[in-house]
Formats: sequence, C-alpha cells, structure tokens
Amino acid sequence: MLIIALLITAVSATRTSVPRLRLTYKDLLTTNRSSVFIGHHGQLALSSVFLDEYRDRLFLGGKDVLYSLMLGPISTEAKEIHWPPLPGNKDDCIQAGKEQTECANFVRLLQPYNRTHLLACGTGAFQPMCAFIYVGHRGEHVFTMNPGNVESGRGKVPHDPNFTFASTFSGGELYTGLTADFLGRDAVIFRSMGGRSTMRTETDQRLLHDPKFIAAHLIPDNSDRDDDKVYFFFTEKASETGDREGAIHTRVGRVCANDVGGQRVLVNKWSTFIKVRLVCSVPGPHGIDTHFNQLEDVFLLRTKDERNPDIYAIFSTISNVFQGFAVCVYRMADIREAFNGPFAHKEGPEHQWRAYEGRVPYPRPGVCPSKITNQPGREFGSTKDFPDSVLQFARSHPLMWRSVQPAQRQPVLVKTNIPYKLKQIVVDRVEAEDGQYDVMFIGTDVGTVLKVIALNVNSLETEEITLEELQVFKFSTPITSMDISVKRQALYVGSPSGVAQVKLHCCETYGKACAECCLARDPYCAWDGSSCSRFVPSNKRRYRRQDIRHGNPVLQCVDQNLSGLDITEDKVVYGTENNSTFLECVPRSPQATVTWLIQRDDLKEEVKQDERVMTTERGLLFRHVFKQDEGVYICRTREHGFTQILARLTLEVLQGDLVNELMARDKAGFSDALKDRSAGSYRSWMPCSTYSRSGSASQIGQSRTWFKDIMQLIGPSNMPHVEEYCERMWCNDKLKRKHKGMLEKYRQAQESARKARSRSSGERNRTPRDLRGREE
Repeated sequence: MLIIALLITAVSATRTSVPRLRLTYKDLLTTNRSSVFIGHHGQLALSSVFLDEYRDRLFLGGKDVLYSLMLGPISTEAKEIHWPPLPGNKDDCIQAGKEQTECANFVRLLQPYNRTHLLACGTGAFQPMCAFIYVGHRGEHVFTMNPGNVESGRGKVPHDPNFTFASTFSGGELYTGLTADFLGRDAVIFRSMGGRSTMRTETDQRLLHDPKFIAAHLIPDNSDRDDDKVYFFFTEKASETGDREGAIHTRVGRVCANDVGGQRVLVNKWSTFIKVRLVCSVPGPHGIDTHFNQLEDVFLLRTKDERNPDIYAIFSTISNVFQGFAVCVYRMADIREAFNGPFAHKEGPEHQWRAYEGRVPYPRPGVCPSKITNQPGREFGSTKDFPDSVLQFARSHPLMWRSVQPAQRQPVLVKTNIPYKLKQIVVDRVEAEDGQYDVMFIGTDVGTVLKVIALNVNSLETEEITLEELQVFKFSTPITSMDISVKRQALYVGSPSGVAQVKLHCCETYGKACAECCLARDPYCAWDGSSCSRFVPSNKRRYRRQDIRHGNPVLQCVDQNLSGLDITEDKVVYGTENNSTFLECVPRSPQATVTWLIQRDDLKEEVKQDERVMTTERGLLFRHVFKQDEGVYICRTREHGFTQILARLTLEVLQGDLVNELMARDKAGFSDALKDRSAGSYRSWMPCSTYSRSGSASQIGQSRTWFKDIMQLIGPSNMPHVEEYCERMWCNDKLKRKHKGMLEKYRQAQESARKARSRSSGERNRTPRDLRGREE
C-alpha cells in the first residue's frame, strides 16, 4: 500500500499539467469557434456518428431518429428521418421487463455501404434491425429510407442500448465484436453480410471472457490483400495465474479477413483468432509498476504507410485506491512481434502459465492462407485446407505469451485524482517550425475537451502540455464520440445531448503580442510579425516565430516590444486597519507563477507571506491589514523564463478607530441596514443603495451621511477612485446602468455644495470695509 501511495504521489507531482487556456461554452460561441446541434426536437439522445468527408456530410443516429448535416455550421441544412421500432416491438420489450426508456430504436451503427447508400442499424426495442439509407452522390444532399425494407440486425448491434460494441466495414462485410443475445451473455466476434457464410467465435471463455469491445480496425500487414487482418481492441477478465480473481486485462485480438473456418473442426467458426495483452503502466521502484488496465478508447493515427499506424489508447485504473488515467501509444511492429512470438501454455488447472516450447504445427496458427504462408508443395487455398492439428492448436492456445509494451515503455500522459474521467481521444499530426507534433484531443465525462501535446524530454521522460480546456457543451454531459476532420480543421464532438463542431485552433485568443503567441506553444499557431495566426509549413513568409519545445519568447521575440505587455497603470485599493483586504491579480495563464513585490520609496522586496498575508489563485489576501502594510504592490508573473508585470496596486490603509467611530454614528438608525447585511445583503448600507428605489428615505439619507464622512476621511482628491471601487465591488451591472446618471448628479451636487461652502467662507473672511463698499 505504501509503495502504491508513493507511486501515486510521484506520478501526480511529475505529470500534473493545468490547461494554459480555459474557454467556456460562451467563449467558444462568441469567438465563432463552436456550433452545436441538438436535433429538431431538442432530444437527440445521440448514439452514433459517421463523418463522411468524401460527401462533406455528418450523419447522426439517435433515439428513433437519423440526421444528415452538411459540414460547415452544423446547425444548418439538417435532414431528418424518423425511424421507430417495428410495430409491436416496443410493447414486447416492456412486457419482457425492460425500462420504457430503453424500449426504443437507438441507432448504434452508421457505416458506408456503397457510393450511394449508408448502412444503419438500431436496437429496435431489443430486437435489432438494419436498413439501407439512400444518401445520393457526392454534391447532393438527399436522405431517404424505405421503411418497408428493414432486415434483422442480430449480430450487427447489441440488443441493449447501454452495451458497448465495436465494428468495422470492409469489402462489403461487417466485422463486429459484441454481445449478440437478449440477455447480453453471448460475447462473440461476428462477420456478416457479403457473399461468404457468417462467421463467429466459438463459445469458450479461453477465447473471450466477459469482454468489453472498444474498437475494430482492418490493418493490412503487407501488399498481399489475402494477408489482411481485422484487429479488435477489448478488455476481458484475465485467466493468467498470479492475477487476483476478477482482474481485468486489455487485449488486442485479430482474425484473418479471409478466414472461412475449418472443414471438420471449427466449422463456420474463426480458425485464426489469437490475442495478446496490451500493457500501459508507469515504471515504479523495485520493479513494481502502476498499471492502467481498463481500456476506454482507441484511435488509429494513420500515416503514409497504411500498414503502420500509430495506436493511441486511453486507459483507466480499476483500483479502489485512486482514480487514474493514462494515454499510451503503440507501434504496429511491436504488436506483430508479439503475435509472432511464443504461445502462452498451461498444462492443467494446477500448473503455471508459461511460454509454449513444444512443436508448433504448420501453417502456424493465426496466420492467413496467402502467398506469404504458402510454400512449394504446401499450399493452402483457404482455412478449410488447414490440417485439423492447426485448428485444434489454435482453439487451445488463443493467448500469446509476450505482452505489448507502449512506445518508450511508458505513457505519454498520466492524470490522477482529477475531478473528471477521460473517455474519448482523437489525434492530429501537425507540422511545426521545429518538427512534427501529435496534438491529442481528449474528451471527458463532463463535456470538456483537453487539447494536449507530449514532448520527449529524453528517452525516459515525456513532458505533458495541456494547451487548452474547452467546455464544448453548456451543461455537464459525457462525451461519447469524437471525430476529427483534418481537411476542415474541425473536431466533431458527440454527447447524448447533441453534437458540436469545434475548430481545432483559434490562434488570436492567445493574445496580441509575440510573447503571448510564443508562450502558448500551440503547433497550429505562430507569430507572423503582426498577429498570432495559423502556421502553414508551405508558407513562403519567412517571418514566423514559434517555439513549441521550449516556449521561450525572450529568444523568439527579441526584436519585439516585450515591455508593451506590462501594465503600468496605478490603481488605488483601500483597506481598514484590522480588517481583511484583497489585491486582485489573475495571471493570463494558470501555468505562470505569480510573485508579489512591495515598493516603498525606491526599494522593492518580495512580500513575506504568513498566516496573515497569503496568496490565492486570484490575488493577495490580507486577513488583517495594518497601517505599516501601506505601499505599492507589484504583481509579477513568470512563465518559461519570461517575466511581465500584470498589476501595480497602491494600498492605502484607513485608521481603524476613525472608521469605527463613523460606523457607530447613528447606530440605531442603521439597525435595519445591519440586519440586511447579516442576512447577506449589502445593498441597504453600501453606497450603491443610495440610488436604489427599494431603500427607505431614512436609509438613503443615512447612507449619504456615512458615504460623505468616508470621503472626508480619505480626502476629496481620491473620491472618484473610491466611488469607482465601491461601485465595482458592490453594485451589480443592472444597478450600475440604472443609476449611472444618478451617480453623476450626486457628484455635481457634491461639487455645488463645495462651491457654496467656499463662497460662504469667503464672505465671512471679508473686512468691514469690504462689506460697507458692497452696501454702498
């Protein structure tokens, strides 16, 4: 337990990264960076998304509904198809004991079928059904379905809308990993549609033990299309000895796309299915690692070589000790090496698992019948030609001995003890001035998206940089799907409440100075000499300032006016002896460190903090301010070696006894106001209530008297500053707008009274001769 705690502490301390920029739902809308579609009736209950960049369309499946949207502002040009369960199926579902909310047609599968049609499958009130949707040719926006042309969807989507599954469509055939029965117990990998017979895994816990399917992809191994394999990513209960009961492992399993089963053994059953374990862990002391075993999502980052995509995966812990998440990256070469290694073997229930050292039959179990497999005199046209010994071995040895370790043998991102869960991931490989960067967009269960990059500090360490945290949806909602369009530079984020289109970047939000653009460290953005704008590698303009690896504006912006970023305007803040006072200063970036300096005469020194004086996220707090605290306070930030001044505040401390004397004056008349104050309302006694119609005449008069005395105590020269401060602190926007004119009249009245007093004083000081002259 101690070791685990130490590991958690170490991971948290070294990997924590706060977002440099947080943008709210309102920020995204006002900057035109996001648009949201919630369906024509406001109850989309989104359950599937298909991004079709060829047709420039976005297809959505929800509860009893399908939508087609043109890419662009996604709330426009939406076409709808109403698709409820077949007649009678909803009643049967309710009678079978299912909840009424579940007894609908949740569209779970949207796949392109041919050039003009889309395959759509839904749960059909626990009786899955499929249909073909006519979507027209490229350039058209048609969206129709023949409701009479509906077929069974069994084996294509789960019966239960809450069950996970994974599928991929290739060569007219659908490969699916799911639970294929009403009760959700028959976990299988299916191949359906197309011209060949339906294939499935054999019912055997050695093959699949309570799996949770996450993703499925066809990834070619070489130029021989007969050697193509379909890979399934899933978690299951582990059977390896040494693991506690109920332990979960993440697997990647594969089958040959041309597998047709055996002739006498495994008839219409997969004969090439094998699986390996994916490991995602943080190395710890004494060889004890912190493992992240539960797979949440998988993304294939395609490269120019279609045989070798980079595989990004989100993992979570299943420990009761702490909540943690990690992102690991895998290379296809490492996965293939594990599949080509020794098989895992166990002699009997009481024996240990070990590497199989006996003779492996030919052709090797798990390989595909192809030109690569065949040898002179030993050729196999299909899996039905494989010897029974090969099929029997494959059935009894589905697990490989070696596990697949991530690149660099550690995660690229780790987050522990955070108030949200990481659920979805997509990745964009971006060309920057100093190389390539993989930008990760990670969706959470609270409706936010993290924009993250990971830098290789050295061969053993990576640095995580969270560039942005985007609140994509107005209310907290789990993100259930994410798709990325490099062509449109947009992210499509799905949740039960709707789908959002979000721009991958908005460089101008980082600021209007070279230093701010450089500190952002966003591979999409660079300083072009006048603004922070999109970085385009092919751009012939030579003036491009960008430093992703170090974010050092001192070097990148050496010829720019860095001092222009400093705020030199003085502001006055008043405090009363022995009361609390707050000096506000919010850094532009949460990643910046804040230092407070105090200046008296020409000397500057750092503010000493203790229980009485402390820093907060929003400024410097004096729990009890003293007269000797007066001075000029400078708020200075430092980020990646770059220092700037954000605020210069002059603190003036009022004498406590004089303020107390003023507050005690007419105490009886203030009793009602003080009662309001104790109830949480400051309006009846603060200056802004002077102009409120809700206050009584006596309260208004008393407030004016109190306010005037405070002004005299402070001095008339600072009166505008104090009025501005009090108005900002205690008057809401509505009152400020309502009484703006009243405030000006009040100031004019004060000025008239001052002039009147001045004239009266002048007359009293005149000599008798002056008075006689006036009488004459």
